[in-house]
Amino acid sequence: MLHPSYSDLMKVANSEVEEGEHPVVNSRYSIVMATSKRARQLVNGRPTTIKDAHNRNPLSVAIEELEKGDIKILAE
Repeated sequence: MLHPSYSDLMKVANSEVEEGEHPVVNSRYSIVMATSKRARQLVNGRPTTIKDAHNRNPLSVAIEELEKGDIKILAE
């Protein structure tokens, strides 16, 4: 089992959506695309608030950032 789960990440990503609005993230695919994009940003040198991020896999750092609410997924 993955920790955090996709459903947990979707709840965090949609936490600021008002009732009646469309969710920002509505599928696992959206979570995967958003975290992989953030991981590429980290590989290219973007800063992060996660300690010891340079010793960890960029995808793991991106998932942790999303889980903590350090980054937000924006609707296009």
